[in-house]
Amino acid sequence: MKLPLVLSAVLLIAACGADGEPVRPTATTNINVNPNGVNVGTNVRVGKGPFAVNLGLGL
Repeated sequence: MKLPLVLSAVLLIAACGADGEPVRPTATTNINVNPNGVNVGTNVRVGKGPFAVNLGLGL
C-alpha cells in the first residue's frame, strides 16, 4: 500500500511543473456492476510531448 502512495506523491510533484509550465494530469474512473460484484478502476495520466506516466489502480 505504501508504494502506490509514494508513486502518487512523485507523480503529483512532477505534475506541478517544478522546472517549467504546469502539466495537468488527467484521471478516469470506471465502475462496472455485474452479477459477480462491483469493479472499480482508476487511471491517472500525466504527459508532455511524447512522454507520459500512467498510474492505474483497480479494486
